[in-house]
Amino acid sequence: MEGIPVGEAALLLGGGLVAGVVNTLAGGGSLLTVPLLVMLGLPGGVANGTNRVGILLQCLAAAWQFRSLGVLRGRDVLPIVAPVAFGSVLGAVLVGQVANATFERIFGVVMLLLLVPTLRGVHTTARAVSRPHPVVTALALLVIGIYTGAFQAGVGILLLFALLYLGHDAMHANALKVTVIALSALSAVPVFAWNEQIAWIPALVLAAGFTVGGALGAKFAVRGGERLIRPVLAVAVVALALRMLTIG
Repeated sequence: MEGIPVGEAALLLGGGLVAGVVNTLAGGGSLLTVPLLVMLGLPGGVANGTNRVGILLQCLAAAWQFRSLGVLRGRDVLPIVAPVAFGSVLGAVLVGQVANATFERIFGVVMLLLLVPTLRGVHTTARAVSRPHPVVTALALLVIGIYTGAFQAGVGILLLFALLYLGHDAMHANALKVTVIALSALSAVPVFAWNEQIAWIPALVLAAGFTVGGALGAKFAVRGGERLIRPVLAVAVVALALRMLTIG
């Protein structure tokens, strides 16, 4: 994929914009963008790595927007991000050993498995009855981090469940979610770059859409606009998942 025709660039920008909004509202945007990159000719492993550049910039934009709105509390970030970031590096290393064709089929299955929780979202009234043991919390966040490094798709939903369970309110949990994902992506991107699994030109085009979508999504989150995007997401995810499972 040496250069990007105008039509493909438009698809990447549009796909990144939608995915950035979806990711910030709840999670699941990578269920659209990784298959889109594969459809445009990138091998599965390279599509997975290329997508992380957009995830990084989108989450940084969303975190900045949440901070400007007075929602993000920096003191809550470190205890959560440390195990997730460590797990993210481990997951990125492990998935880098998987063949492209195998990754594409695994990702197709992951897409279908995550479709229902992605569309249902997270019940933001859920709360922990009592805080779990710190070791249990750290191990759970480590596992989420490994999944983040390997696949990324839908991790926002997993993090929201975890953060709500730990007692954070819905708005702060959402702000923490994008911040933690940004920092874990920052730790995983160098691994994908080292393995030559990032196509930088499409990555930057996609990232432009992601970044705008991330900033818009933070505003939509405050205004309750999440339900507007779910029907379109459902149709797109099913179609792209079936395509991933039948490639080759």
